[in-house]
Amino acid sequence: MRIVIAPDKFKGSLSAPEVCAHLEKGLQRGAGGNLDVVRIPVADGGEGTLDAAVGSGFTRRTATVCGPTGQPVEAEFAVRGHEAVIEMATASGLALVPSVQKGGRPDSADATTATSLGTGQLIRAALDAGCRRIVLGVGGSANTDGGAGLLRGLGARFLDSRNNELPPGGAALANLHSIDFTDFEPRLVDTRFVLASDVDNPLLGAQGAAAVFGPQKGATRQDVGMLDAALARFVEVLAREIGFRAVKAAEAPGAGAAGGVGYAAIAVLAATRRPGIDVVLEFTGLADRLGGADLVITGEGSLDEQSLLGKTPMGVARAAAAQGVPVVAVCGRTTLDRDQAAAAGFGNIHALTALESDVNRCIAEAGPLLEQLGTQISAGLAANRPATASTKEDLRV
Repeated sequence: MRIVIAPDKFKGSLSAPEVCAHLEKGLQRGAGGNLDVVRIPVADGGEGTLDAAVGSGFTRRTATVCGPTGQPVEAEFAVRGHEAVIEMATASGLALVPSVQKGGRPDSADATTATSLGTGQLIRAALDAGCRRIVLGVGGSANTDGGAGLLRGLGARFLDSRNNELPPGGAALANLHSIDFTDFEPRLVDTRFVLASDVDNPLLGAQGAAAVFGPQKGATRQDVGMLDAALARFVEVLAREIGFRAVKAAEAPGAGAAGGVGYAAIAVLAATRRPGIDVVLEFTGLADRLGGADLVITGEGSLDEQSLLGKTPMGVARAAAAQGVPVVAVCGRTTLDRDQAAAAGFGNIHALTALESDVNRCIAEAGPLLEQLGTQISAGLAANRPATASTKEDLRV
């Protein structure tokens, strides 16, 4: 029997590869080691995208880049042939802000001065590795700088009225007078970018990067207004440099992603925005690897109504349904009822909270509990399998 395990991470507990490993251990234990298990860790374009790439044959690389607050960080990206996958959070993520690393919350200074410079430097490292197609997975960013830092990392200079370079961060863009692209990375002309993001917010306004996501990064109400005005100034000056497409890009769905990095990617790098799960399932080759599978197991930490809006489990379920392979889900907890689960394409949902009611213990002991779920799923397969050759319908456990 062939089972494909294709989960996202259990945020705060286990990475997607760890979810795969624990599930397989439980499945094999319940089946006496007789299962053919294929592990395909997946993600929705944000955190975990790098693990999904490495699990699909990409090679992990590292580069020392500027973190969101100016401190050097060791960031990772992945390479396969001429393609690279960059997970922005490894270079410019909110988790890299010192106050957050100490268990606290970001503050106003973090929100207004954080930079996406390190992400631009990662792109340059990918170019140095010979890559000419770059998937940029955004999510979990600390910055609200419109991607100005990213462009700076690729050679652009952001100048005030006295021709001095601006300090990093979104707030400084209020004093932007000109952008010098003289030394902009020439290899970008031959490079294609894919912006992997489910965020459809524009750059500016009530639904923009500052207003919607700024408070999560430490921005006060006053900061939000200041940052939005500074980003508007960025659009105005960039339009003088590259033309009307800079204005049009600010209104594009996804421009507000990652503190406006989506804007810089669309306006300057001519990136194509695609749903993160679609991009990840494409480079993992999930559809091709489902051939001959009897069951697919997907999941994420919390399987709820938000999951139904295009998160990882839904993408996997759609891919499996297209090939007639039944799907079950595992999760830490779920708020979906039986009808919602069935409508989403899941034959069943197995939650850790069914084994352990204490959510904190579920988080702390997710690995062993997943192994128990794996063993239960194996037992269900054995119980539902008729003495003669089974059909896929029999495998809905």
